[in-house]
Amino acid sequence: MPYESRLTSEGQSRIEIKKSVFIGHCAMVETPSQAADFIAKERKMYPDARHICYAWRTGGEAANQKSSDDGEPSGTAGQPLLSLLTDNELNNTIICVTRYFGGILLGKGGLMRAYRESGLKALANGVPVVMTPGRRLKITCDYAFYEKLMRKVSLKAWKTENVAFDSDVSLTVLLPEEHIQEALNFLADESCGKVSPEDDGEVMIPGDEISLS
Repeated sequence: MPYESRLTSEGQSRIEIKKSVFIGHCAMVETPSQAADFIAKERKMYPDARHICYAWRTGGEAANQKSSDDGEPSGTAGQPLLSLLTDNELNNTIICVTRYFGGILLGKGGLMRAYRESGLKALANGVPVVMTPGRRLKITCDYAFYEKLMRKVSLKAWKTENVAFDSDVSLTVLLPEEHIQEALNFLADESCGKVSPEDDGEVMIPGDEISLS
């Protein structure tokens, strides 16, 4: 599974340059139709804006992508926003920047810098992280072992989901590929072989926050 970067939340920004206001908004999108829906919502939110420029990428390595200057001079808005996505390997992501014109022309270079700054701040506020290949392990255990397992999960910064409490505890643990053998050894040794996890397949796990460029 390939490494990639993704947002962990929607991000927003607002900057003002020579009386023009630039409002940035970024989010995760999985398909071109989701990107179109996001842009439509932005237009509905800012119906009186002069320009709503955008760029999006979906599809991982075989990426679909699109950008728009929405009436700004060619190459001054959509391309700088798209470059933010491609340069930082952000897939399944959209950036929209809405501009309220302040009456003062910024020039081509000024526009490119303004749209890039607005998009960059929105992306930073969306907290992009490196997604690392991992696996899901389904585990069923008694309550005493669950407490021991959760101490290990906390120590290793593994992630859990679908935790259910009944006569036993069932849960799914998400962990990086390089931690799989350590986890299997821990489960076997600490439970004296009583806990046998079920491999529930591959998953991409959020890792370290990336520094945008």
